[in-house]
Amino acid sequence: QVQLVESGGRLVQAGGSLRLSCVASGRTFSIFRMGWFRQAPGKEREFVAGITWRGGSTDYADSVKGRFTISRDNAKNTGYLQMNSLKPEDTAVYYCAAQLVGVGDYRYWGQGTQVTVSS
Repeated sequence: QVQLVESGGRLVQAGGSLRLSCVASGRTFSIFRMGWFRQAPGKEREFVAGITWRGGSTDYADSVKGRFTISRDNAKNTGYLQMNSLKPEDTAVYYCAAQLVGVGDYRYWGQGTQVTVSS
């Protein structure tokens, strides 16, 4: 089992920045990959960014490339999503999720943190 707790979401003006954090606990040694997802009102949840827990390889949704940066601090069992040049369309609940070694999908999810970008 892995538990995930996000923080850092708040109201911010367009063009501003935020850094979200995701603290993992439990069987953190078994995390293969951490991802960030978001869900806006009336829309399906979508992938934002992912990072392999040990190697640090990253990938991003096209909509956030060049603006968002995913990172992790293994010593702190924490993942981060640095969001710059925020746009109103980035408004959503942001979730972190963990994919474990040997498991093909994200099985563990945090409770989400609200990001609201005002125009």
